[in-house]
Amino acid sequence: MPDARDLAEDFDLKRLPDSFYDDPYPTYRALREHAPVRRMADGGVFLSRYADVVAVYKDTATFSSDKHEEFFPKYGASPLFEHHTTSLVFNDPPLHTRVRRLIAGALTPRHIAAMEQRLVGRVDSLLDVMAARGSGAEIDLIAAFASAIPVEIIGNLLAVPNEERAPLRDWSLAILGALEPTLTDEQLERGNRAVREFLLYLEGLVERRRAEPGDPEVDVLTRLIAGEGGETLSAPELLHNCIFLLNAGHETTTNLIGNGLACLLAWPDEKARLIAEPALVRTAVDEFLRFESSNQLGNRITTCATEIAGVELAPRTQVTIGIGAANRDPEPFADPDRLDIGRTPNRHVAFGSGIHQCVGMGLARLEGRVAIGRFLARFPDYRLAAPALRQRRARFRGHARLLAVVDPLLPPSRPCPRTA
Repeated sequence: MPDARDLAEDFDLKRLPDSFYDDPYPTYRALREHAPVRRMADGGVFLSRYADVVAVYKDTATFSSDKHEEFFPKYGASPLFEHHTTSLVFNDPPLHTRVRRLIAGALTPRHIAAMEQRLVGRVDSLLDVMAARGSGAEIDLIAAFASAIPVEIIGNLLAVPNEERAPLRDWSLAILGALEPTLTDEQLERGNRAVREFLLYLEGLVERRRAEPGDPEVDVLTRLIAGEGGETLSAPELLHNCIFLLNAGHETTTNLIGNGLACLLAWPDEKARLIAEPALVRTAVDEFLRFESSNQLGNRITTCATEIAGVELAPRTQVTIGIGAANRDPEPFADPDRLDIGRTPNRHVAFGSGIHQCVGMGLARLEGRVAIGRFLARFPDYRLAAPALRQRRARFRGHARLLAVVDPLLPPSRPCPRTA
């Protein structure tokens, strides 16, 4: 294993060793200590300290979210370029403001609370299927559980008919996979094909929704079509932000649930603590988000000459925000490499910060609480049947497979904990 200084000096997002995908945190620690504003070979910089990350998030005038300059060399004139330069997360005001306001209106605390009963029903139905497999059955907790929950929730938000939801996860994985720092030709082709197919599907869905609008209080697509205050989205803005909604709410929440269940197995004392005190599921979800951030990286570009922590940056410098690194910074987080399901305060940046803080974070937290809390109540003694298989991704940290044995099951009479 290289020493910390060598790790920091050798770090480049476009030349990552295999060991980084298994455990990036020694590298992040080395960067914080020896190169907190690490200049990479392409001229961009990587930030690893919490204070610097938060400062960049909050200074939207100096650090822009616009991705045209960054993505054109990567994607060329392609469906992926059109998508990622039109969606909410990769834009500045006023487009960002208009779209966020429309989406946020359907994701108020009241609306999210109203989703809980239906979410509980979906989670319990998935747990029932697992239980029916019988003693000794090996179940992939990603495919059979973690990934099935957010697709259902986002499908409900957009009122996608149940029988039309099958392709959604594969489209999302292909599009998000193309956000990795380096791409193969196959990843690029798969991502572009997914955007084309998704757009074609959405054109038909929008046409149907225009003919038969839903309830704008709960149907985000109807809200986006109708607009607000006389302001509406263009056809491309509408379609690409529907894709963004699925992508933003799908993979990150899948990773939250999968990472949380894996973390509890790696930290059995914390697992026992959560089983004994189910109400801790609220703080536990935020600790999973901090400890194994679903989204590890963010990006900005400087609009003018500036400096970060004494390092001067020219205009148009690409800045990579190390979310996963910032969330393990010992300055704001005592003993940051220890999982503490009761950690408070826990001001992690897994959902970003400032005007780009995740609009759906309340919904993601609800999904995590319900999924993990009810899973533990039914299967407290679950264990791995094979080593966990990580996705080989730098930006999105999660599992490709989490094969587990979930027996012995609790008697049906044992009540599930409250998640509210």
